[in-house]
Amino acid sequence: MYIHQLKHNIPNSSFYLMKEKLKEHIEKLIPLTDDEFLFVLSHFSFEKYKKNDFLIQQGESVKHCYFVVSGLLKLVYDDKDGKQHIVSFAMEDWWESDFSAYFTQTKAKMSLQCIENTSVFSLSLKNYEKLSTELPKIERFFLKKSNAGHIASQNRIISFLTSNAKERYEQLLKQYPLLFQRVPKTLIASYLGVSRETLSRLSF
Repeated sequence: MYIHQLKHNIPNSSFYLMKEKLKEHIEKLIPLTDDEFLFVLSHFSFEKYKKNDFLIQQGESVKHCYFVVSGLLKLVYDDKDGKQHIVSFAMEDWWESDFSAYFTQTKAKMSLQCIENTSVFSLSLKNYEKLSTELPKIERFFLKKSNAGHIASQNRIISFLTSNAKERYEQLLKQYPLLFQRVPKTLIASYLGVSRETLSRLSF
């Protein structure tokens, strides 16, 4: 399989809306002047992908992390038996990558694939580090996002250790109800660590 990357010329009005989403996202945590945001934006690339396209493939280099402007992604791990495990989903206003491979510049252990047509802002590690060095408030932003990610990961681990399948299902439904309208049930089942049949029983 190949990674299909689609870069399009988009109308100025549409791009304005896209970049405003990134600005609003950042300003939830830190304030930015217009000049500061233009500086930040200059370090990102805007990219569009189609459903089923890969942004990252297992075993290949990870060059970017991604901010989701529109669409939906899944981060997956394929084990040695060929079974696919859903590590996470990423929809609008979320960041995603194989962060271990991204920050250590090693080969990806996971794949990142589109569930829907998806638009993203991508950020290379070089530009991530450049932004963090030259604009300290962005370094604080990335730290806050990283901390939030660590907390979410630990909460998920605790959920798997202490909750049964029905409880995990109810927690996910309460926290991210839109996922159940956009994600195939087979993927929801994989994320929860249950079979498709078990998920059907839990949803009734």
